[in-house]
Amino acid sequence: MANTPQAKKRIRRNDRRAEINGARVSRIRTFVKKVELALLAGDKEGATVALAAAQPEMARGVSKGVVHKNTASRKFARLTKRVTALG
Repeated sequence: MANTPQAKKRIRRNDRRAEINGARVSRIRTFVKKVELALLAGDKEGATVALAAAQPEMARGVSKGVVHKNTASRKFARLTKRVTALG
């Protein structure tokens, strides 16, 4: 258990940040899921629109530090490849 006031404050802060970061990651997953659902439906137009919406969300996650840069880049590249293959 934390003894110092600063350690107690860090615990409170970490709890708040974990909630915010969890919401950010969840939001990114939702946007990626929309792209994948459009891909499964074979809807190239919808997948392209969903991918265009997902890309800035992933970039925002990278800038906020909740997703690693290479992870977001890899996910975006793979989704783009799948959308292009629908053609």
